[in-house]
Amino acid sequence: MSEITNTETTDVQKGAPAEAAPEEVSYHAVEKDGKITAIWEMRGRKHVRTIDPRSQEGRHLLGHTDQENAQSAQA
Repeated sequence: MSEITNTETTDVQKGAPAEAAPEEVSYHAVEKDGKITAIWEMRGRKHVRTIDPRSQEGRHLLGHTDQENAQSAQA
């Protein structure tokens, strides 16, 4: 009696309201005097947070790694 069949489960899922699509996350470099001073994380048009470009995450977003810097210093 308390068994739920696959058809019943499917019908319930069809009746559930669809969730709103999440807004796209984008990153914007803020530049001053030719140098990147900050990275803004945006969700749609809303500013979520500011990332320091010198931090590990900031260097990763900008495409820099410590290994590349070490190799160029040795050359």
